[in-house]
Amino acid sequence: MKPTTINKNQILFAGDPHGCFNNIVSAVFKHRPAAVVMLGDYNLESPLEQYLQAIIGETDIYWIPGNHDFDSRAEYEYLFNSALSNNNLHLKVVEVEGIRIAGLGGIFASRIWNPSEPPRWKDKQHWLKSQPHPIKKIPLHKDNAIWHHEFEHMKRTLRADILVSHEAPSCHQYGFQVIDELAEALGVSKIFHGHHHRHYNDVLANRITVTGASLEGVVNLAGESVL
Repeated sequence: MKPTTINKNQILFAGDPHGCFNNIVSAVFKHRPAAVVMLGDYNLESPLEQYLQAIIGETDIYWIPGNHDFDSRAEYEYLFNSALSNNNLHLKVVEVEGIRIAGLGGIFASRIWNPSEPPRWKDKQHWLKSQPHPIKKIPLHKDNAIWHHEFEHMKRTLRADILVSHEAPSCHQYGFQVIDELAEALGVSKIFHGHHHRHYNDVLANRITVTGASLEGVVNLAGESVL
């Protein structure tokens, strides 16, 4: 990525909306970005596209899930079965204006994988087969977790310029060193994350820049608040 050749408002990143999308809509109409990437925790009471109807067609809309998007079956369905379901960046890479953006949704959960300890399960099939009664799908309260095998596959196979995540890297008080390591393996120069509801900018030891987006906040490629 060549930041000097890119309009810093060409891609915007939106912190946890928790049901309020007005700032995202306002930022898109103000700056006319090529894309906006949302960082999780939507608390939807209707399908996602209904909140963003005003900007659908005005910009590309991408998202990753947060932990609260699994709080109920309805919230899950309103997101994962919405008209924007194919724009989920979790464990994927999309290219916007020549910039590759990789996404990691969800949170670290000790019942699945606490990065300070070995993973509890080899993969999702391992968990399913370990249950005392037959079960075909991971329950929502476990599906919001970052699974070790998927995380490692992402490290091995994807390359990007920017990482968006719900969890924070190590520069945050409640962040994780493994996010730093993932970013370095992907080859990114920037991380944008949500979850902690505070806008800040920092630099990791590996010289990757980090921007945390605030509650309902919207930031640009330079890590600046745009509202």
